[in-house]
Amino acid sequence: MRPLVVNVAELLRQPGAVRRVETVVDLDELDARGDRLSGPAAVDLMLESTLDDIVLTGTLAVAWRDTCRRCLRPLADTLRIDVDERVDAVNGQVDLTAIARDELLLGPPDAPLCRADCPGLCPICGADLAEGPCGCTTSARDERWAVLDELRDQPG
Repeated sequence: MRPLVVNVAELLRQPGAVRRVETVVDLDELDARGDRLSGPAAVDLMLESTLDDIVLTGTLAVAWRDTCRRCLRPLADTLRIDVDERVDAVNGQVDLTAIARDELLLGPPDAPLCRADCPGLCPICGADLAEGPCGCTTSARDERWAVLDELRDQPG
């Protein structure tokens, strides 16, 4: 049986009725194992019936690790993903597996940062600028822009 199949037959009979689904699901059961997610996923969802479908709201939480895109420091945190979906019931059941898998796989940031103002690495010597200035006095110059740099520096 799929890990997040929920019987909603009773909910469908009473529009406005609410049911809470709170469980822990292994990422392998969701087919959501990746190099950035680890451990089980905590699922805390509210299902509310309407006249036409089921409104699904809540959160998914999972351990997450990656590398800062600027300074290359390792990152580790708990990723919390807000869920707000509408789902249709089939034979009195809703299968939340695909929704949970998609949210978990698409939830991590594309370019994670250790902090918003991370200065990154020096492009010349590779020193971590978060630890202080590196002492490099010359800036890296891209020779493809040399002609435009000369035009910019001309008076007039």
